[in-house]
Amino acid sequence: MTDKERLKQIILELSYEKRLVTLASGRQSDFYFDGKQTTLHAEGGFLVGKLFYAAIRDVAGVQGVGGITLGADPIATATSIAAWLDDKPMHAFIIRKEPKGHGTGQWLEGRKNLPPGSRVVIVEDVVTTGGSSMKAVRRAEEEGLVVLGIVTLVDREEGGRENIEKEGYWLRAIFTKSEVVG
Repeated sequence: MTDKERLKQIILELSYEKRLVTLASGRQSDFYFDGKQTTLHAEGGFLVGKLFYAAIRDVAGVQGVGGITLGADPIATATSIAAWLDDKPMHAFIIRKEPKGHGTGQWLEGRKNLPPGSRVVIVEDVVTTGGSSMKAVRRAEEEGLVVLGIVTLVDREEGGRENIEKEGYWLRAIFTKSEVVG
């Protein structure tokens, strides 16, 4: 069994639910991917790191990976570790949902590892419309980072890819909804 096949099994066991939910976009859906259940699982997190790193290994000059807390946190860390193990350091960073309420009031954690002009990739657990991804892109760019593209664990195939590409960024998905559940 390949790493991707095993990760799909974990997603189906832990993250996929057939039930009515309201998504971050405000849309109603009859299914849900709770990516954190997979990315926080020991084996799932390990496989996520390997596969996300494999998805961006060929992108020239990537210095960092990160996204909006909380979904991106374990993905960024796992990807950073996988890159390190391949002797290609990519630092993880976290974008807060609101600025830190004390001290420096910063939006971005991991700042000292990624000076302005650093080339980064945004990571996500699930992309639906691409709204959260583009919010992460804008915040990272406001912090002086150069965003190359986005990688997601699951693309729900509900317009996110098109919306992201319309903004001039690429999206790579480890899985599409169709690949996971048909």
